[in-house]
Amino acid sequence: MPKTYHVKPVAGPVEGSIRPPGSKSITNRALIVAALAEGTTQLTGVLDSQDTQVMIESLNRLGIKVKHDPEQCSVVVEGCAGKIPQTTASLWLENSGTSIRFLTALCAIGNGKYVLDGNARMRERPIQQLVESLKQLGVDVACENDTGCPPVRVKANGLSGGDTSISGNVSSQYLSALLMVAATAQAPITISIHGKMVSKPYLEITLGVMAQFGVTIDRIKSSVWKIHPQTYQRTAAYDIEPDASAASYFFAAAAITGGSVTVDGLNQDALQGDINFIRVLEDMGCNIERNRDSITVHGCPLKGVDVDMNDISDTAQTLAAVALFAEGPTCIRNVGHIRHKETDRLTAIANELRRMQIQVEETEDSITIHPGEIHPATIETYDDHRMAMSFALVGLKVPGIVIADPDCTIKTYPHFFTDLEKLCGQSS
Repeated sequence: MPKTYHVKPVAGPVEGSIRPPGSKSITNRALIVAALAEGTTQLTGVLDSQDTQVMIESLNRLGIKVKHDPEQCSVVVEGCAGKIPQTTASLWLENSGTSIRFLTALCAIGNGKYVLDGNARMRERPIQQLVESLKQLGVDVACENDTGCPPVRVKANGLSGGDTSISGNVSSQYLSALLMVAATAQAPITISIHGKMVSKPYLEITLGVMAQFGVTIDRIKSSVWKIHPQTYQRTAAYDIEPDASAASYFFAAAAITGGSVTVDGLNQDALQGDINFIRVLEDMGCNIERNRDSITVHGCPLKGVDVDMNDISDTAQTLAAVALFAEGPTCIRNVGHIRHKETDRLTAIANELRRMQIQVEETEDSITIHPGEIHPATIETYDDHRMAMSFALVGLKVPGIVIADPDCTIKTYPHFFTDLEKLCGQSS
């Protein structure tokens, strides 16, 4: 793709249907759990993106055989039954926070020396809290540069069990990482959670995937979880639902243009919490049609909202784009943790809205957007796939919106711009 992408405004409302690729969150969790299981598992509906590719490559480097068929959106995993085959490995994770956190915990159950690293932005992303939790379980693990960020070195001799603690206010991925590997320990592991847990729906995804492979946890109380030694059972086939975060862009296209867009393969009971983005659009004035295997958003005149997006923070940038076309301000609250994502997302949103001469108020954990005249601009994306995809939606209504570095979408949705053009009837 060229270094910039010029968004083509649509002539009228966007009408159509689409099925986004498989969920990244479910794909990477399913890969970890299938790798830990006994026997061979086929995963279908698998997302093919940079984040999933680095996960698959790393599992293979650890000696876990994973065969990927991108054309069929399928992966076959030969499980290691809780024992990492390789005793040494160097894993390169680009900027995939999910992958490096899950794999750091996975390496802790091995028997050998492992190093996990990534690109320049990855070396700025925190992982120290997970490191400290693993240390409490007796794992010899450290951030090599003493920054609390990758690269991470693990000298592992399996998990013996015990008690550990984790803070919940930075990333739910730390707890998810611990939960998935805890079942392989020699004795029970008890995890105490301190502080308010962010992005709780992602924990439910983790627990849901684990349960599909026969592993459960005991919630002694809301902040104390216990996992007994268990064996992940082979699941002949596991189908991954479409990505609800990706679906938010197409739902937003309907809202912004006053059109009607159907996303196939998702319903209100989807495993992913980000499906609740449709409730925010409903509060803004959209009509939502919920079916057994699809959801349709019908765009209507929009009004600003004040919304806590802690549980669905991966759609905060999508809402920022929609807010520009609403009557009255929109406040996105309780999302301070997204400052630790691919970029500082709150500051990035504020910067790019101001670039379009929109009035914005930014606090440590919120942003308020005041709609106004939108000026043409080249949108910087900060190597953040969600900045590119969400701000492209503005260009459906406003001429002169250009997305810098559109290739950053390869992280989770390599064909996003092609799919958006098809939905908008713009493909050649």
